[in-house]
Amino acid sequence: MIIFNIMKVPQHTVLLILSMLMILFSSCSEADSHSEERTVQKSWDGIEHVTVYYQGGRFAGWPANNGIWSWGDEILVGFVESAYMDTEGFHTYDRTTARNKYARSQDGGQTWTIESAYELGQTGWAFDNDLPDDIAEEPSIMEEPVEDFTNPDFIMTWMRYNYHNGPSIFYYSNDRGHHWYGPYQYPDLDTHGIGTRTDYLVNGPQEMSAFHNAAKENGREGRVLHARTTDGGVTWERVSWLGPEPDGFEIMPSTLRLSDNELLTVLRVRETEPVRDYVKAFRSLDNGETWSVDTAPVNDTGHYGAPPSMVHLDDGRLAVAYAYRSMYGSRIAMRISSDNGTSWGHEIPVRYGDGANADIGYPQMVKREDGKLVIVYYWNHTLRDDTTPYRYIAASIVDPAQYMD
Repeated sequence: MIIFNIMKVPQHTVLLILSMLMILFSSCSEADSHSEERTVQKSWDGIEHVTVYYQGGRFAGWPANNGIWSWGDEILVGFVESAYMDTEGFHTYDRTTARNKYARSQDGGQTWTIESAYELGQTGWAFDNDLPDDIAEEPSIMEEPVEDFTNPDFIMTWMRYNYHNGPSIFYYSNDRGHHWYGPYQYPDLDTHGIGTRTDYLVNGPQEMSAFHNAAKENGREGRVLHARTTDGGVTWERVSWLGPEPDGFEIMPSTLRLSDNELLTVLRVRETEPVRDYVKAFRSLDNGETWSVDTAPVNDTGHYGAPPSMVHLDDGRLAVAYAYRSMYGSRIAMRISSDNGTSWGHEIPVRYGDGANADIGYPQMVKREDGKLVIVYYWNHTLRDDTTPYRYIAASIVDPAQYMD
């Protein structure tokens, strides 16, 4: 036993010890929630952890494979739901039962309702949306353009037949995802195949920039390109590659517009020999025509790595959320930049210490009306003996104003 005189310990050290004890006791007493319940856990620094979707015997995951959108305090985020199944692989799910779902909040992420993507109009087969042949709709070629990308209720999403070389399909909605049009075929843009997720910037009523995962020469996932449409989505052109073809992979971008001509993208990267997983950044000063490598926001994302999600803050700073994955305990974290990504601050732990193995993460993040951040991800407690093994969708609500330089 270690004995010390608390009167001789600096005040900030005492506060840190007390805070860590509070987190430990809170995590040890956390109970499993059910699909109809909401779990809110407040940590010592005011962060709230909310259960978005949980169902016994089910697996839920990968918000970053879909999309997230917000309108003030209304938030819509996609995820995958399936039957839980013990496997020898990394993910414990039965892919033949996987379906796309949406979670919608009307109160800034405090409470959520779950919606079926199929019932909303996403009727095409896709990887992890394993619809039976008798109900899956074949994708068509878009002939009529989207009327107005700048419609505040417009959103768009991409899905893929496989994540290496696709092909990809897309949908759009003019009413905040209550009804989707599609599926539409997406071109390969003179690449080895596109198997992409959702990352785009609206540039005008008929113009959009999108950032896609494309296959490398060997047919496996591995690099990011910038594509553009100027006719409402009917036709697309490849504008540029973000860097040369890597030995490992560079995938799953999250892009912000910093000015009329400046773009910043952060993406999930794996280098080989030696293996290293981290978050890389590319910057363009000519509206996406050319790109250069910029300061890496995160130098290590752990076992198998993880994609980032980046947003603007109300005070002009940038925030990036990510996961650090470990078989011995994972965490959700974020970093903040005060200079448009030229440098990044220290890691801010968001969620950790409650028994999550490496099968977590894939965050999506939005800023709500009061300036707080809502980070949505998938989570578990399987390293603890007193909990069930199921993966579920969670959210953490963070006030970035408390993290200043």
